[in-house]
Amino acid sequence: MVFVLWAVMLAIQKHRRLLGEAIRAARKEAGFSQEKLAEKADLSTVFISRIERGKESPTVDNLVKVARALGVRTRKLVGGF
Repeated sequence: MVFVLWAVMLAIQKHRRLLGEAIRAARKEAGFSQEKLAEKADLSTVFISRIERGKESPTVDNLVKVARALGVRTRKLVGGF
């Protein structure tokens, strides 16, 4: 049981990390700082930083805000995993 929970936690962490990497890459491609992205998405800079580092999981609503602020489709951010 403990092993199963551990495996699930690792999988969740991996997905958060991959999402964060995708958002960071799209942000840099757009030429935005974290501050600029946070402002355009109406989110906090701390929250954007935590998402990019895989420490936070955005809600679907916040993921859509980020994608719109970056001018990309949400699937571009989640399509790689």
